[in-house]
Amino acid sequence: MFQAMLAAYSILSYIGVLSLFTLFVMTDLKELFLKPTSTAHIRYEVLRAYFVEGLSYEAIADRFGYTRGHVANLVSKLRTSPVIDHFRDAVPTPKPKPKRPSKADRDARILALRNEEQLTNQEIHRRLKEESITAGINTIGRVIRDAGLPRLRRRFYSRDPRPIPAVPADVRRFKVGTDTFQTRFGGLFLFARDMVDTDLTAAVAHMPGSERLPAACMIRALLALKLWGIERPSHVMPYILDAGLSFFAGLNEMPKKSTLTEYSTRVDATHLDRLMDTWYARSQPRMMASDGSMDLDFHTIPYHGHLEPLQSHYVSKRSRRQRGILALVARDAHQRALVFADATITRETSKDAVLTFVENWHKRTGQNPAELVFDSRFTTYANLGKLNDRGIRFLTVRRRFPGLVRQAQAQPAEAWQTVRLHNIGRAYRRPRVMEETVQLRHCSCPLRQLSILGLGRDKPTFLITNDTITRKGELIDRYARRMLIENAIEESVNFFHMDALSAAVPLRIDVDLQLTLIGSALYRMLAKRLGPAYTKCKAKKLFRLFVNAPAEVKTTPENITVRFTRRAHNNTLRQAGYIGTQGIIPWLHNRELILDYV
Repeated sequence: MFQAMLAAYSILSYIGVLSLFTLFVMTDLKELFLKPTSTAHIRYEVLRAYFVEGLSYEAIADRFGYTRGHVANLVSKLRTSPVIDHFRDAVPTPKPKPKRPSKADRDARILALRNEEQLTNQEIHRRLKEESITAGINTIGRVIRDAGLPRLRRRFYSRDPRPIPAVPADVRRFKVGTDTFQTRFGGLFLFARDMVDTDLTAAVAHMPGSERLPAACMIRALLALKLWGIERPSHVMPYILDAGLSFFAGLNEMPKKSTLTEYSTRVDATHLDRLMDTWYARSQPRMMASDGSMDLDFHTIPYHGHLEPLQSHYVSKRSRRQRGILALVARDAHQRALVFADATITRETSKDAVLTFVENWHKRTGQNPAELVFDSRFTTYANLGKLNDRGIRFLTVRRRFPGLVRQAQAQPAEAWQTVRLHNIGRAYRRPRVMEETVQLRHCSCPLRQLSILGLGRDKPTFLITNDTITRKGELIDRYARRMLIENAIEESVNFFHMDALSAAVPLRIDVDLQLTLIGSALYRMLAKRLGPAYTKCKAKKLFRLFVNAPAEVKTTPENITVRFTRRAHNNTLRQAGYIGTQGIIPWLHNRELILDYV
């Protein structure tokens, strides 16, 4: 029996099927062949079953617990490589250990690097590591000390360079010679013509500035960040090496972020009033015609800190009250642009803010707004009477008091009239309306009230107005369009980053808010020139399609050529008159601006 086991072992030992221990444990030689245990033996049986027994891949896989693909790989390898390699267990070959230099060789190499190349201990350590020589910093220092070598002399700046100080922004150093450079801010030059036509440089002449950084350069630099949708002035640092940004502002370099951020501390309310009055008068001829109808709303610019003593106001985006700056925003309904903003509103003055707006608007334009549309919490009933006394039409919604709702629901069906709405893209186009005249408490005049059912709400909606001429359906359509002011505020928040507080001081916020109005107006001018297909586009879409365009800027003593890269909407710019000569740009040394594309 023992001799038979040795004979079997001699047969299988070459192919590495079983260990000697397994042979002595197994008592039945039949099991030796039927139940293979080693990888090489299993591989042998798999290949034997395929080539000798003629079994399929699936049958072999089921017998030995392999996948069909693995069996197919074994068969393919046997056909393309020597047979004996498939029946032998792989024995890992030990990797040769790297030959370590002797201690004497290591020390000699350390001393050679110090004497020949004058390297420091850290530099020697990095060099030895690259050469696979193990030596710590302390060992290197000990070898050098034992050799009696002197300490290295102090390095010169040419060997260990310091950061090169940045060139300060100075308009006196701004030169327009013969040069060519690439910029990612090529689309900013689309606004240059409108900025010249509105004479923005003269409009900011009274603003604070210096010989090095005049007010016009500072406003253009801040406005460039607004037009590009950069969130805060402090975020300018990744873009300061782009020559196109400072070139658009008329400076040799962009001002530091601290200079841009702190500029608002030098501006007071008088400066802002003069700036916006002048800007409005000069920008209106380039905007769409206005019918004098204004949408008014409050917007809370949230403050996320806890150090400043700010009041809490309702934040509609979060549906809760939060500390922040309350701003009044006015939108021209026909121009689709924000035309007025005031960030100095407090909780105590918020109810009378509509009267303050009327006074400021009359001072700016010489006349009262033709119509004001706002929500129910914007002002008081007493102020509605004052607006009526000034001859200003208004339209607002009345709060749904329980008694008012019951009174409307108790009216007979004959009191309600069905009207058709035309300007609302919604499912509820045929609401039922009941019209009546009401006298509200503290209001000095009777008002026209429209009770509306069928607008998708269980309770009726109540509109009140002093407009007795406009038809009921038109009034409902007009108040529905008031909701677009929320879209305009959303645009100012998402693209112009109106909620990005640069400080917790209302006056400083007001500076950033007025720049947002100027940036919004410039985008509306761009949309108007592009044609009717783009008049309703938001600033974010206009930026993506047209403004976000890299360009090559080539300057000569006669003109400045901005050549845009190939883009799908370049032909639209040509049709709108943006390609070609754009006129003289005063702040670019009176060079003629030419826009072109590849």
